[in-house]
Amino acid sequence: MIDLHTHSTCSDGTDPPERIPELAAAAGCSAVALTDHDTLAGVEPARRRAADVGVHLVPGCEVSCSFMGTSAHVLVYFVEPGDGPFQDELVRLRADRVERNRRLAARLSELGIPVTYAQMVEEAAGEESVGRPHVAALLVRAGAADSIPDAFDRWLGEGRPAFVRKARITPAEVATLARGSGGVAVLAHPLSLNLGWTELDRAVGDLAAAGLTGIEAVYGRYSPDQRARLVELGHRHGLVPTGGSDYHGTVKAGLSVGTGEGDLRVPDDTLGRLADRRPPPASAR
Repeated sequence: MIDLHTHSTCSDGTDPPERIPELAAAAGCSAVALTDHDTLAGVEPARRRAADVGVHLVPGCEVSCSFMGTSAHVLVYFVEPGDGPFQDELVRLRADRVERNRRLAARLSELGIPVTYAQMVEEAAGEESVGRPHVAALLVRAGAADSIPDAFDRWLGEGRPAFVRKARITPAEVATLARGSGGVAVLAHPLSLNLGWTELDRAVGDLAAAGLTGIEAVYGRYSPDQRARLVELGHRHGLVPTGGSDYHGTVKAGLSVGTGEGDLRVPDDTLGRLADRRPPPASAR
């Protein structure tokens, strides 16, 4: 089995990138993807450790997109750290993330909540890694929320008092940039679009036409019935059904690398089917 959706301290996870392949090996995975938000910074240290423990490391990341008036997340695989159109876009997105977080800190100050930008950076162990889960943890410790979910419900979620929007690109743009850098794009946790099945069918068809390669059907917290329906949906639109735990460490309690909540099993051949859809090398185009 494999796991194509994990996070480390390079974004909003609580384990260092080297720990992800260790957990994958312990779970019996043959391969694991590190998919931190807007960054490939953890790929090389994770790859070195993956070689030590006998697990194949798939380079990846997760990007927040604007789609149908809401937020959609897109996973990108097989893009390496370095230069390229997709990598350049990640630089822009990380710079916007820093600016968003500075505005978020100012908003919290206006609301009388004792959480500073310096605390946010310390919590995330780096300026470009700060995400809302880090801020949520600080809100809990400051007594402004009872839990991380409560912090989002009360302060940080869209429409709440401390919500500050960050830059978003479209899934079509992500797919085009990913292909330009040798990668493929996959719709992450599709039920988070909060659409009925008929609307989701149309949306997935639009995303397939926009250049996406896959759909994350076998997701850590989906039921067997939901997973089966999403697999069928992906096949209907010519997409590769993929899967992963969305492991974040203690930020998302109850999820484990490789097995999710205990019943996750993403087939090994999923990775090969994704790789078969990669664009040819630039020299061959």
